[in-house]
Amino acid sequence: MPLPGDKRVGAAENPNRGAARRPRAGTKAGVCLVDLSNTIFELIDMRSFSNLWFWIALAVVWSSASHWVLGVPWDMALRARRNGGQAAADFETLVQVNVSRLLYIAEVSALMLTSFASFVLTTLAVMGFYYHLEFAQAVFLLAFPMSLVGLLSLRTARKVRGAEMTGQQLYSQLHRHRLAVQGIGVVSIFVTASWGMLQNLSIGALG
Repeated sequence: MPLPGDKRVGAAENPNRGAARRPRAGTKAGVCLVDLSNTIFELIDMRSFSNLWFWIALAVVWSSASHWVLGVPWDMALRARRNGGQAAADFETLVQVNVSRLLYIAEVSALMLTSFASFVLTTLAVMGFYYHLEFAQAVFLLAFPMSLVGLLSLRTARKVRGAEMTGQQLYSQLHRHRLAVQGIGVVSIFVTASWGMLQNLSIGALG
């Protein structure tokens, strides 16, 4: 008969007691997987106005729109104006190629592109401002001003083609176009920043 103080009795009666105290490998793996998924969802946050990546994308979009004028890099325009000669000839050739391309796309696919863009913008506006989906709001605040830039580019391309602009006249027209794009960008960034700040403050106030 085993004695009451014998420690070997408990071990013999419950052989799984020590095993229950050991951490399971599957539990650790599950915790790591949960932490990884939380990190990914923090980086890809659907609350766009509190996400750093959205503001980086906003800056990149408008800096690119300001730099590429009718598909031509602005530094090329400055070099053509300053040096003339072959640089000016290359600049004018590239502008004419991009103008022809824009006008061809407008002639062939204007109705389809207009319908598709209207559908997308309307969907984003309804989902964002009626159903309060923040991701749709953020995309709309990026896409709508860029659609205005597209229309402005088409208008400038028609002016360049109609007047057969070259030299200083062409440079001045593209310079005015770039200033207009920058103006749209300033207004867009201001509106986006104000709306995003309002959304972040309202979400913070509501907890």
